[in-house]
Amino acid sequence: MSGDTAAVATCGLGKRYRRSWALSACTFSLPPGRICGLVGPNGAGKSTLLRILAGLATPDAGSFELLGERPGRGRDPWRGVAYLDQDRPLYRRFSVAETLRAAAALNPVFDQGWAARALDDLGIGTERRVGTLSGGQRAQVALTWCLARRPALLLLDEPTAALDPLARESLVRLLLDAVAENGTTVIVSSHAVAELGQFCDSLVLLTHSRVCLAGDVEELLGTHRLLVGAAGSPPPGAVLASATTGRQATVLVRAEEGLFAPGWDVEPIDLEQLVIAYLRRDAGEDDPPALTAAPAAGRRP
Repeated sequence: MSGDTAAVATCGLGKRYRRSWALSACTFSLPPGRICGLVGPNGAGKSTLLRILAGLATPDAGSFELLGERPGRGRDPWRGVAYLDQDRPLYRRFSVAETLRAAAALNPVFDQGWAARALDDLGIGTERRVGTLSGGQRAQVALTWCLARRPALLLLDEPTAALDPLARESLVRLLLDAVAENGTTVIVSSHAVAELGQFCDSLVLLTHSRVCLAGDVEELLGTHRLLVGAAGSPPPGAVLASATTGRQATVLVRAEEGLFAPGWDVEPIDLEQLVIAYLRRDAGEDDPPALTAAPAAGRRP
């Protein structure tokens, strides 16, 4: 795959179940080597999109390419793709060692030695039965299975759901270490937007089964600002949300960098504030809660 080829590109992608569209007119492009946060409310189409990209569901509209290949044309587009379902299905009666041997037998590329070392570093003995592991440990085993395939594209559906903070931290560290080593492109769906803001450099926001916002996180944060000023003053830029307390107004606007806003204090916005503002706008909420300025969340270098 050349440096100009998108790792994932969708065009008008849609999936219908009976009379309802679970995903509709989904169009976005993700460059290689990025970690993309896939966010949105329940039922927005996140799992449907991941299942289509993983080859587990067939779209009813549109098209997509993975790693420069389109399904049905040329080579198998899924040969470099790994997918982790949010249920993390593993054989509970298998030992960890048996799980790794099964993975090696089922996958043409699987670094069994690396997987055993990674799990040992995490304190998960290969002699243990999968059914005796905690939820966090099973998630680490499942993610290690995916990473040992050395995928060019990794799709993760709610990988940290229901995990305690320490388990989430170790899972994210395992992911980032492997991504840094192999240059893997990752799409990870999650409701924990603040957590995603710490390591994702791209964002796709789905609402009502459609793409509401997509792009580079730094660029998105750079083109959105919180303005604080006198109530009643017309703010520059496209207003996404506003709140008034007494004589003071706080307004979230979308505008180009270098925003000229005389009479307004211009503050940065973090990823969670940005996502919530778009979700509230698309939900038709006319009276969003008070906005507060906050420094932009740190992301992976």
